[in-house]
Amino acid sequence: MKVITGAAGFIGSYLVSFLNRKGAEDLILVDDFSFSEKNKNLAGKKYSKKIERSVFMDWFENNQEQVDIVYHIGARTDTTEFDHTIFDELNVSYTQAIWKVCAKAKIPLVYASSAATYGLGEYGYKDDHDLVAKLKPLNPYGDSKNDFDKWALQQSEQPPFWCGLKFFNVYGPNEYHKGRMASVIFHAYNQIKESGKMKLFQSHNPDFKDGEQKRDFIYVWDLVNVCVWMGENQPESGLYNLGTGKARTFLDLVKNTFKALNKEADISFIPTPEDIRDKYQYFTEAEMAKLKNAGYPHPFHTLEEGVEDYVKNYLSTQAYY
Repeated sequence: MKVITGAAGFIGSYLVSFLNRKGAEDLILVDDFSFSEKNKNLAGKKYSKKIERSVFMDWFENNQEQVDIVYHIGARTDTTEFDHTIFDELNVSYTQAIWKVCAKAKIPLVYASSAATYGLGEYGYKDDHDLVAKLKPLNPYGDSKNDFDKWALQQSEQPPFWCGLKFFNVYGPNEYHKGRMASVIFHAYNQIKESGKMKLFQSHNPDFKDGEQKRDFIYVWDLVNVCVWMGENQPESGLYNLGTGKARTFLDLVKNTFKALNKEADISFIPTPEDIRDKYQYFTEAEMAKLKNAGYPHPFHTLEEGVEDYVKNYLSTQAYY
């Protein structure tokens, strides 16, 4: 059986469907299922069992011999939450507990790290283990992801294969429940449908013009394909970037959303909220040589391809994957 944590969330639920389409139905889904809005993500999907996050570790300890691999996607991901104790519990301690069982029972582990670990990019965006201890994330979420990465690299007892995938800016179906933390494409689609216009954050950095802040946007299909490929092929264990390797501007993103809706672009700018202004990443771009050298053979969707598919086949029809 395959375990998927965060299974009712955006990426986790997409992974469930992706595995279903590859013929895998012996899935153990783990999450806090009390959020009914997220449970829509699991409608029609096939799996063996749903287990509440709070009792999963007890189940895992007692049923470890049944588990073939763990995809640990679940995490607290709110970058505007500043209570470190929440992240210490859910993103660090919980992941350590999963790791220890995987190491003891010889179960491969694929887990979600984050590009938030890179902070302002003072040391670049290279998935080099020697840089991990130097990184300076901008918020408690990024700290928690980097804290676990550092801990993992120090462990003498490890799963037979493990990888921490540093997710860059992910977008795509099944993020309807995420509110403020949903992708810019999701918010752009809704603003454009409502008003015919889109408001982007101004730049408060003299090195970037308004709308020309750049991020490495990756379509969720590509991200999940890498997760599954890693689990199936098990190259060298360690940390791997997971972006496209090509940064694009928010203007590119929104203009393509207008294009997918067959509307002329009408974009204006508003101040970045003060609570995130000094913690805002103006540029991220994954160095992807490590994944390619590990043998990953597939190209990624271009921004144009991903936005068109997302808007036309999911947002416009309110469809889930």
